[in-house]
Amino acid sequence: MIGAGIIGAVGIAGAAFGISRLDLSGEQSGSEAGARDAALQLSWLHSVQFGGSYIALDRGWWGDGGLNVSLLQGGPNAPVEPPVVSGAALIGISAADYTAAAVAEGAPFKILGVAMQKNPFVIASLPERPVNEPADMQGMRIGMAVANTPVLETLCALNDVDIDQIEIVPTQYSAQPLLAGEVDCLLCWETDLPVAMTIQGIESVTMLMADFGYAVHSQTYIATDDSLAQRRDDLVALMAGEVRGWEQYRADTDAAAQLTLEMYPDAGLDLETQKLQAARQVPLMFSSLTDEFGFGWWTDDTVAANIETLALLGQTVEPALWDRSILEQVHGG
Repeated sequence: MIGAGIIGAVGIAGAAFGISRLDLSGEQSGSEAGARDAALQLSWLHSVQFGGSYIALDRGWWGDGGLNVSLLQGGPNAPVEPPVVSGAALIGISAADYTAAAVAEGAPFKILGVAMQKNPFVIASLPERPVNEPADMQGMRIGMAVANTPVLETLCALNDVDIDQIEIVPTQYSAQPLLAGEVDCLLCWETDLPVAMTIQGIESVTMLMADFGYAVHSQTYIATDDSLAQRRDDLVALMAGEVRGWEQYRADTDAAAQLTLEMYPDAGLDLETQKLQAARQVPLMFSSLTDEFGFGWWTDDTVAANIETLALLGQTVEPALWDRSILEQVHGG
């Protein structure tokens, strides 16, 4: 399902990942003597979207780093920022636009890592009338949440497209309006509605907005200035587990999907959908940059691109919002 920046169990996880250290809830790592408690606030409901975190928990990698980590489920009624500000969560998974808005209101956040190197927003269409580039949307009806109008406006501004030539049709977050011919394309995430159509045997075309200048870091790790000052070792340990988990996820996305269902059998997840979502996340999360420097990395250039895009979204952001010092420790400098 979707996360920040937008609006029956199968298999045996132990066979793929070794003996599980989880209790039946799947929410907390084993409590070694002297382990320090820490919580990671997820940005949405449990799914393979957070598969790397599940692997870290299952393998006991946070325990190896001296942490007893709980995964806190997100969702429409569980925003990321409040538990991080209050200290109930050490780290939260958010997105640069959400974090920038919170900082503008006085929240003391820093972005510590970037899980999605490419923003997952796409324009989805059908092969008989595809959207391959932003200009193709002119003369079309686009189904989307009205709240995401600034996203479309920004994409159009970045690509000299006249937004007045696009008809915005308010829709629920579903592929049905496209399939019923009520709209010509949809604004959605690469990893949800297009996946749902594929599972139904329906071919779709997706134009990744990140390939046309829409640079907003998504699935980012945020923490407070106080945590950076007072719990740096814990931040390093938690991020080190995340790095190991996501690298293992990349190596076997099908096993990550199986583990997700094993850990959360009551989440209403479908294995084939989770497998496809897991595979489609990989090119969003890994790149030549992460191959060279490690999972979660960013550069001054990618930050500059974010600042440019966020300015078009009406947000003024400084480069100091991003703090790479934790990742530098994790990846050995």
